[in-house]
Amino acid sequence: MNQGRSASLRSPASAERQPIPFPGRMPPAERFAVVDIGSNSVRLVVFEKVSRSPLVQFNEKALCGLGRAVRSSGRLADDSVAKALASIARFRILCAQMNVRHARVVATAAARDADNGHDFLARVEELMGVKPELLSGEREAELSALGVVCGLHEPDGVAGDLGGGSLELVSLKNERIGEGISLKLGGLTLMDEAGGSLKKAEKIVRETLENAPVMRLVKGRPFYAVGGTFRALARLHIGQRAYPLHVMHGYVIPVRDAVEFVKLVERVNAETLDSIASVNVARRPLLAYGALVLDEIIRIGKPKEVVISATGVREGLVYEQLTEAERSADPLIVAASEMNEARARDPGHAIDLIAWSDEFFATLPFDETLGEARLRHAACLLSDIGWSAHPDYRGEQSLNTVAHAPFFGIDHPSRAYLALAVYFRHAGFSTDARGAPSIRELASARGLDRARVLGAAFRVASLIAAGMSGVLGRTPLVLEGGRLVLTLPAGLGSLAGERLMSRMKTLGRLLGREPLFRVLPG
Repeated sequence: MNQGRSASLRSPASAERQPIPFPGRMPPAERFAVVDIGSNSVRLVVFEKVSRSPLVQFNEKALCGLGRAVRSSGRLADDSVAKALASIARFRILCAQMNVRHARVVATAAARDADNGHDFLARVEELMGVKPELLSGEREAELSALGVVCGLHEPDGVAGDLGGGSLELVSLKNERIGEGISLKLGGLTLMDEAGGSLKKAEKIVRETLENAPVMRLVKGRPFYAVGGTFRALARLHIGQRAYPLHVMHGYVIPVRDAVEFVKLVERVNAETLDSIASVNVARRPLLAYGALVLDEIIRIGKPKEVVISATGVREGLVYEQLTEAERSADPLIVAASEMNEARARDPGHAIDLIAWSDEFFATLPFDETLGEARLRHAACLLSDIGWSAHPDYRGEQSLNTVAHAPFFGIDHPSRAYLALAVYFRHAGFSTDARGAPSIRELASARGLDRARVLGAAFRVASLIAAGMSGVLGRTPLVLEGGRLVLTLPAGLGSLAGERLMSRMKTLGRLLGREPLFRVLPG
């Protein structure tokens, strides 16, 4: 694996043009920027810091179409170059305004294949003050795979990053990444080589993929779809299904459904599809070519399912800069911890709540898997982030915050579980908030039951500790002798009032147990 590097932004007038090697981990407070020069889009992403759960503070793209005619002419078109350079000049100013001190500029297939690619990158360096890195196809595949590792929980399948100029394919299992390949199957490249004929493009895609050895590794495993065209297809699919959660990352399309959908996109005018307004006009002509590629990947590779990954090369650049210890951290727990620190009344309460619920769940009459315990811990960290909202809307706002948060390492059913647990913690069980019924569809029956039990336990804890740390450790809640028993020390005995008993009864009904207070003698 290549060692990550970062360059400090310098004045464009600087005589020294060599990149400054990044000597290790960046200070956590420093923003990190990536300028990604692709065959279709040129994008600036500014991350809050280098982290196991990198948070994007700014994201802007321009669809320049650099790779529009490279296959036929061998050159980047002048108008595309002008548009790209204008965008990069803007990016340089934005980075200065955001006080970005470390940046990477990477270029992919269009600049790699064009005769005038190096001249173009020289002009990019003059504008940004950072030497661009021209990624090989294999290096691009590696970074894309690292982005999938960064963003998804324990991935085990084949990642495919579809850009305007190329398709990178690589097998991965957790952090073990195979040798990647780059195929000239990007949307712009296909459109150019096939002369706008989908029939010719289909033949090109089929012959290319049938000869790609990595396709043998797809069978029965998830296919992780990376790149703007795949995300646009997923956005359309969400619109067609009226799916209740508009989050691209971790969205799963069953194979049979995916085949029917991509054939629809290939066959009809894209403008007639539901939610087409959500797709940039400049990207719409590429949808049919992206659908062709996905169709052939499914037909030849026979994956288990298609999983959309919103993380790719840019997040891969972040991930490779982390230490081994940082990489081993759970991105969901990292993000939930940071949200707890930023928004909870007393962040230490969530830590107490984890230990308190560990003891409680250990006495329940159902098994809890390691994955379920992981989600419960995340829910504890998120349980008090909505305290400052209007009391009538705490449940609804907490649900929306959690359901739509930029979390990594979590699938959509797990998002639903977390969102519902914090929703029930605030809204209780007498009525449903407006957002609850729709996202409830994504939770399994088991997940919904656990979310209810955990939310009810949170409501008990909130009346004991009032969101403050140092209390719950003295007030264990357990199932004991067929009863739901809450033990209070003598100094907290007065908490055992009618309101707390009401919440104990609600939790008891969910568990089929009668509640009991046990107040210790002074």
